[in-house]
Amino acid sequence: MNFTGKYRLQSQENFEPFMKAAGVPEDVIQKMKNAEGTSEIVQNGKHFKLIISTGSKVMQNEFTLGEECELDTVLGKVKAVVNLEGENKLVTTFKNMKSVTELNGDTITNTMTIGDIVFKRISKRI
Repeated sequence: MNFTGKYRLQSQENFEPFMKAAGVPEDVIQKMKNAEGTSEIVQNGKHFKLIISTGSKVMQNEFTLGEECELDTVLGKVKAVVNLEGENKLVTTFKNMKSVTELNGDTITNTMTIGDIVFKRISKRI
């Protein structure tokens, strides 16, 4: 399955508790919580380029499945390995967080977990 496309945020659950657990400052959380979010994914085989825009914040990441890379995250820059599970699920773990991005048709769901706090973002292809 190819992840390539542009996606617009439709809904999110547990944003504030998750960001607080991640150590994001309160003023940044307040700016980001109602900001429109878009993601653009370009997949070329096992290589991915990901651009995530939330309000004025833009994070860009590139990685190759199964290889160590440096990712820009809400926790800052981290070294991680992104793996493909099945044909539609990208999974990575870094520091104390697990991220699972699953593509089903035109819907992409990103679920991030810190301890027992689960943050879910659902986006639709545009």
